Amino acid sequence: MDDLASRLAERLRNEREVRGWSLNDLAERSGVSRAMISRIERGEASPTAVLLGRLSGAFGLTLSNLLARIENAGERLRRAADQPVWRDPETGFIRRAISPAGNGDLELVAGELPPGAAIAYPASSYAFIRQQIWMQSGLLDFDEGGSITRLGPGDCMELGPPSDCRFSNPGPEPARYLVVVSRR
Repeated sequence: MDDLASRLAERLRNEREVRGWSLNDLAERSGVSRAMISRIERGEASPTAVLLGRLSGAFGLTLSNLLARIENAGERLRRAADQPVWRDPETGFIRRAISPAGNGDLELVAGELPPGAAIAYPASSYAFIRQQIWMQSGLLDFDEGGSITRLGPGDCMELGPPSDCRFSNPGPEPARYLVVVSRR
């Protein structure tokens, strides 16, 4: 298990324990099985973006906020070589934390979704944030509560009120985009 995966497993366990929740409590709140949570916390399984979205939502955190909690807090500069990268083992989705960690209410995150891949997040993942998506290259179909918008290079979209969302790449090349996250 790499260092980021190890810190993620520890953070998930800490988030659960600080709330006084059992594995069963987190499973009920997140919709993720107790067995899978246990495997993730022990570092025996790599969580997918969907599972992390469910777990972070159960904690009242965004996926970005959860991942930021395992990164170095208090930075003012984050060099490109030091930007943590996480890959979803199921879809190949790549998330790069661009912003210096722990600097308050604004965050920049780069995403790359392979051709034909899709990831979904529950509304609870968006409860405490505002987001804008700025497409860099490729195509992205963004399904926000059943309303689908196709984004192409240069397009920028602000997300609406929290709802279940799905990112999918209908194109032949990776969909590369920047997400600007602002805490409410």
